[in-house]
Amino acid sequence: MPNVVLYTTEHCPYCVRARNLLDRKQVKYTDIRIDAEPQRRAEMIARANGGSSVPQIFIDDFHVGGFDDLAELDVLDELDEKLGLS
Repeated sequence: MPNVVLYTTEHCPYCVRARNLLDRKQVKYTDIRIDAEPQRRAEMIARANGGSSVPQIFIDDFHVGGFDDLAELDVLDELDEKLGLS
């Protein structure tokens, strides 16, 4: 299984949707809550090439982007392969 990392905040609706999608697929992920660990925001922005909104989602070294990007990969039947589920 690849290493999946999400930078999120607790109440962001897109963060909740991203977590729910991955939970439905039974994918383990690391959820870095930048509202609880604000010092990690700079890390997120650097990894996301300047992306400062949440969520920022990574599968190994691949920067997915936000929830809409994750959902698009799912609709295009590309997400399962990236997650090692196919």
